[in-house]
Amino acid sequence: MALPDWVGLAPALLLALTALAVFVIDSIEPHSENRTLLAGTTLLGTIAALVAAGTLLVTGIGTGSGLTLYDGQLVVDGMSLFFTIIFTSVAALVTLASYDYFVDRSDQAEYYILVLLATTGMTLLGSAGSLATVFVSFELLSLPSYALVAFLKDNRSSVEASLKYFLVGALSSAILLYGISLIYGVTGHLRFDAVARNITNTGHAGILGLGVLMILGGFAFKTASIPFHFWAPDVYEGAPTPISAFLSSGSKAAGFVVAFRVFTVAFGFDILSSVDWVLAFQILAVVTMTLGNFAAATQENVKRMLAYSSIGQAGYVLIGLAALGGGNDALVLGMGMTHLLVYGIMNTGAFLFVALAEHWGVGRTFEDYNGLGSKAPIACAAMTVFMMSLAGIPLGGGFFSKYFLFYGAITAGFWWLAAVGIINSALSLYFYSRVLKAIWGGDASDDLRIDRHPLGLYTAVIAAAVVTVLLLPAFGFVTGPAVDAASALF
Repeated sequence: MALPDWVGLAPALLLALTALAVFVIDSIEPHSENRTLLAGTTLLGTIAALVAAGTLLVTGIGTGSGLTLYDGQLVVDGMSLFFTIIFTSVAALVTLASYDYFVDRSDQAEYYILVLLATTGMTLLGSAGSLATVFVSFELLSLPSYALVAFLKDNRSSVEASLKYFLVGALSSAILLYGISLIYGVTGHLRFDAVARNITNTGHAGILGLGVLMILGGFAFKTASIPFHFWAPDVYEGAPTPISAFLSSGSKAAGFVVAFRVFTVAFGFDILSSVDWVLAFQILAVVTMTLGNFAAATQENVKRMLAYSSIGQAGYVLIGLAALGGGNDALVLGMGMTHLLVYGIMNTGAFLFVALAEHWGVGRTFEDYNGLGSKAPIACAAMTVFMMSLAGIPLGGGFFSKYFLFYGAITAGFWWLAAVGIINSALSLYFYSRVLKAIWGGDASDDLRIDRHPLGLYTAVIAAAVVTVLLLPAFGFVTGPAVDAASALF
């Protein structure tokens, strides 16, 4: 018997139902400090959504054009399921780490509900089939995120970061919404396929171009692409560290999945004569990866370095859009998706290592990390995997994801994009190796004592490192679904 179409939304439904379950638990026992029950319920629901997305992808429900729901407002296809795996993987690691990070707090239920709702928004963004659904899903992601950044209400940096995030997020939402209104004005539609059919028939090229650029700017804010990045370092530094991992990995991927779908399906290549959005993404890619890496190289704070590093990594992913039109589009876009998956795991692991160091009372500067390897060799070995993989050294999946992304750009005729990416990867070795030099080569402070290994944080860091390493030999299993999903868009 054929399954009903709404089964395609099983990951999003499971996340929403888990949020409701945690809400019910909190209503029965308000301000509970039973972190095992709250974190366990959240982790179980997140893993269930991850398994559901993987099952749907493997069984082929999302193959080809996928399932179209609610008159095209939602689309469940290979791309949406692939990104749902990214979102739920990051959320699962963050939930596991939060088990220890928020110990003895009485508002843990609210925290896990916000994480689940934000992840639900990410999942719906991956399935968005219209500009209206994009905006609503962005708000479902953004509103819980503002609260999560300020979750440490007694911490001035956390509250200040949330205020900055809220103000910049409101501005970016306004820009995005105004761009959507202009596209609707010239095409008369919000659904991606309908916009694509009518976009070449409009005689208002100026309004169309302004709308496209405003939408591009809105997405650039969400992905922290330069020059729309200025909120990210302060927010990532001030937020609770698991939330920094959540936003820099999951939220960034959510911005990219919408950009991939909107610019390939709704706008396409037919409007390049009047609005060359590929050129705009080429400029964004070069500027973002270059300035992001240079800024990371000047930091003395490890967490802030990772924040700027995540901006530089966004520049690499932008190659997936900047190298389109050269005849190898499915490979280029698929490799951009693959890099986001690998990046999501290794970047989350790196931020969670910082959270683990904070739990041990270690400071945030490179100097504070001196000699940490002699005190916690297993955790520091995991951090070594993250740093090397982020730099593109063949110690984890980051090597192959960068290699094939640059290879795709070269075969598409954009060799100069690959050259800029390779140069920036070489530059990134400097600041990533600074972490390794500190933890393995420095002398530990006499005050540094590690007498406890928090279960959740430690397990999350090690799990992320293991997956990062396994993605190297298993890279082919990831690239196949990604390229197939990208092919369905063209």
